Amino acid sequence: MNVTIIDVAKKAGVSPSTVSRVLSGHSRISPATVRKVKEIMEELGYHPNAMAKSLVSKTTQTLGLLLPRSAEELFLNQFFSEVVRGVISQATRSGYDLMMTTGISEREEVEAVTKLVRGRRVDGVILLYSRNSDPVIDFLKEQNFPFVLIGRSEDHPDILSVDNDNVQAAYDVAKHLIAQGHKRIGFVSGPPNLIVSRDRLTGYKKAIDDAGLDFHNEWIVEGDFLQESGYRAMSFFMALPERPTALVVMDDLVAFGVLRGLTELGYKVPRDLAVIGFNNIPMSELSSPPISSVDIGIYQLGYTASQTLIRSVKGEAIHHNRTLIPHRLVLRESSLYTDPS
Repeated sequence: MNVTIIDVAKKAGVSPSTVSRVLSGHSRISPATVRKVKEIMEELGYHPNAMAKSLVSKTTQTLGLLLPRSAEELFLNQFFSEVVRGVISQATRSGYDLMMTTGISEREEVEAVTKLVRGRRVDGVILLYSRNSDPVIDFLKEQNFPFVLIGRSEDHPDILSVDNDNVQAAYDVAKHLIAQGHKRIGFVSGPPNLIVSRDRLTGYKKAIDDAGLDFHNEWIVEGDFLQESGYRAMSFFMALPERPTALVVMDDLVAFGVLRGLTELGYKVPRDLAVIGFNNIPMSELSSPPISSVDIGIYQLGYTASQTLIRSVKGEAIHHNRTLIPHRLVLRESSLYTDPS
């Protein structure tokens, strides 16, 4: 038999309305009464009805998370599991649940978020991707609905966002390779419609330009955040008459594909081609050779996005719309080559 508010009230010697006020965190209930009611709840095994509570408080205590369109990227790329771990950690600590949704097209993404918002299923939404001219962001702004973007928006620079300085991060990577003596440096990019791809490409180009090195469009290859993108890129790069001697790679998972492709073609890393990735996922250190990578604080991105959204939902003052998570270059064997001769 389910325990009700009436059962708790009777056992605690208070009215049902007092129990309701304790559940809603009413400030006028004495600490002694709150403590007594909560002890009786625990003793009787009472669990509040989340739906009924949301009708009273007009909140759901739930955050929405819009996942990437590609299920393959979501399940194969450790970036997403780690950023979601950060989101969940902070949400749980603050008493919030998480509802995930996605769509296989732009239209389906908008429909999915519309259901969350108009169905009052969540109190706010976290977006994992920053794209050009994103209709999901347009919709959320029109609805004046709380949301946080992991990334940045060129169309709406005023929105709440959590990001890295991806221009500077890619600049630092290219400068490291230049300091290693490389003059021909290629770039394996992500999808061109993503802001992060454009920002990292900008940083890479700036480092090349500042060093006075030649820039070649054929040394830039676009793809997805999957191993196959790196694997395919190697067939292209190594067939060029003048090929790069080092690569900046958008994602560690893509860098794994680069290593696989080079191994099959009979090349050695870093002797024949130096490689640096992004994200510093655990497998990077265990690959052969271990991959140099940019640690962008993936967990912290998710944790901070969740924290920022909850503050926004609660109406707390947020002094800076954009939060930047620091990055650091983790150097390993894939970019550090000493000629044994």
